[in-house]
Amino acid sequence: MRSAASSEGTAVRNLAGDMWGGLAAMLVALPSAIAFGVTILAPLGPQFGAQGAIAGLIGVTILGLLAALLGGTRRLISAPSAPAAAVISALAIELVHQGHDPASILLILFLVAVCSSLLQIMLGAFGIGQLIRYMPFPVVSGYLSGVGLIIIVSQLPKLLGAPAGTDWFNALLHPADWSGASILIGATTMAMMVIATRFPSRRIPAVIQGLAAGVVMYWLLALSAYPALASLDQNTFVIGRFDTGSGGIWGSMVAAWDRFGSVPLPHWEQVIVPALTLAVLLSIDTLKTCLVLDAMSGTRHDSNRELIGQGLGNLASTLFGGTPGSGTMGASLINRASGGMTKMSGVFAGLWAMLAFLVLTPLLCWLPVAALAGLLLVIGFRMIDWHLFHLARSRVTLLDFLVIITVVVVAKMVGLIAASALGVVLAILMFIREQIHSSTVRHQSRGDLIFSKRVRSRKEREALREHGASNLIVELQGSLFFGNTDALYRRLEPDLETARYLILDFQRVQSIDMTAAHMLDRVRVQLAERGATLLLSRLPFTLPTGRNLRGYLKELGVTHSGEEIRIFDDFADALEWVEEETLRTLGVHVDEGRPLKLDEFELFSDMQPSTLAALQPCVQKRFYAAGETIFIAGTPGDSLMLIAHGSVRIDLLLEEARRMHMATFGRGQFFGEMSFLDHHPHSADVTAVTDTELLILPRPDFDRYATEDPVMASQVFASLSIALADRLRHTNEELRALESG
Repeated sequence: MRSAASSEGTAVRNLAGDMWGGLAAMLVALPSAIAFGVTILAPLGPQFGAQGAIAGLIGVTILGLLAALLGGTRRLISAPSAPAAAVISALAIELVHQGHDPASILLILFLVAVCSSLLQIMLGAFGIGQLIRYMPFPVVSGYLSGVGLIIIVSQLPKLLGAPAGTDWFNALLHPADWSGASILIGATTMAMMVIATRFPSRRIPAVIQGLAAGVVMYWLLALSAYPALASLDQNTFVIGRFDTGSGGIWGSMVAAWDRFGSVPLPHWEQVIVPALTLAVLLSIDTLKTCLVLDAMSGTRHDSNRELIGQGLGNLASTLFGGTPGSGTMGASLINRASGGMTKMSGVFAGLWAMLAFLVLTPLLCWLPVAALAGLLLVIGFRMIDWHLFHLARSRVTLLDFLVIITVVVVAKMVGLIAASALGVVLAILMFIREQIHSSTVRHQSRGDLIFSKRVRSRKEREALREHGASNLIVELQGSLFFGNTDALYRRLEPDLETARYLILDFQRVQSIDMTAAHMLDRVRVQLAERGATLLLSRLPFTLPTGRNLRGYLKELGVTHSGEEIRIFDDFADALEWVEEETLRTLGVHVDEGRPLKLDEFELFSDMQPSTLAALQPCVQKRFYAAGETIFIAGTPGDSLMLIAHGSVRIDLLLEEARRMHMATFGRGQFFGEMSFLDHHPHSADVTAVTDTELLILPRPDFDRYATEDPVMASQVFASLSIALADRLRHTNEELRALESG
């Protein structure tokens, strides 16, 4: 009962929050939508201003409703937006300069909006929404700043009251054409928007306050110095009457569809290129807003579903004569701050906009053009990423600054699609440059400094330290591709003339291309000419890119069978093989196949025969077949184990049944000393690698003889301490070599 009542109360609170959040969001989105609509159609002539305002109203109504219902992102408000206004108005201006008549231009704009909507639906249907989210930040910053700049330069002549068709540069050069009334109305709007932002009101959004201030200033001028402003006849200061003919708005929609039969269809390039630009920019703008809402609310949106919803909303808006748009940041944040909780807040915003559409349509003709221009100038100014100029202060971020500036300039001089494409190309080039200058060698060492996990005798270690410098070990990392292959070869080239064995470890390699594979084959051939051997270790079957590296290198002929190249699954195995070959060549190999006697172990080499004779009764002999477990971690143990013949492997058990190879002990080595000394359970698993014979010294038996012969006991502990110290010192040397490398 309580749970049901609580759920019902939560639903009611969410509904109330969505209603008020939607109302506040509508108050923010509506004036901007009207201004964007006017901006889009104003280039066709002053008689289209009111029609543009109606298109903005239709857009904020239909797009707001459908995108919220079909997209599903919580608190997202969709409405006509700056990217749509920038792209479509720029296209309209370009078509006017090319001499197209208004009917042809309207048809082209209609087809662009329809194709853009369909492309958005396709982007979502084919899962491209996830990719758009990863657009490089310099590109996003540059294109948003470019959109802001385009809006500013397009609205500046309207703010100054320059004649229709005057561009911003000529408008600034001819102050005589400026209108004091227009400047005063626009400046009042801008000033109020700035003041309202500095001193925000929870009830009245800044855009409403700014537009209201502009309208008040307009009527103050109309009632004082400019009485002509009180009439709509020949009044260029307002958007003017909306002439829809006898059929009203629906009649104008029918007329728009009739253009298909009376106006020739444009060339596909005039439609597809700007449609693709519009689809990409609206998608980026929407998903950017969704990411911000996710970060603030702790939610996760579905990018592909949202793009499908946005595309369907834009398509319906266009078919009903409205302007396209996207998820808008300002209105969405106002919606959240005003109590909006679910996607229904967007639906309510559309419903409130519909009510405003029915009530406010007769008043749209009196909206001052300069006030709308001032509103858009502030919006455009805020879209510019002014923080980018801080990037120019540091050499580290200078290239990012240049990329953003290039995108902004190209956006203004050429177009937004060219700017976006160039920005992506520059970002890719910067990434390649970063990869080229980053080292593909994680660690480089030689066989006299780094050793395998096989624990060796002092004689073997001394031989490897003296002659192991000709064994080169290189751990690779990152991506091996055409940009850094030459640098890697030049890094290896000096050693290719002297190295007897070259180990290349691929554990941290992320990708490899054909150029890098050809370089590996070149290294193999160059080593083979001197009788040297190339070893490749830890070649992954599958790279993060999905490529089967082993199969790829085999298909290219790099890893074909032969003595000049060897493949190892484990780096330690490769290093151990090199050591074995080096010791075999030097003739330093103690494993002759015969089981060792107690007095032949290096551990007891300094002990007197009488001491060893006293120790011999404590020793037990035990045999293990290859693969047989000697003991596992956690089992009790108290014996020192000496390898008379064969070898054993020490493994540390990790989480999820994973094992870590710690060491390999061969003939003449010992293990189990920790449990022998402290009587604690074994800390690792030990398995016989080959058929193995062990000499086992149990601690209880040793202790019984130690009480009778304390000299023998002290000598054993002394020998054991020296051997352990030698192992630790050897480990320290390896760690030092790793760190210095």
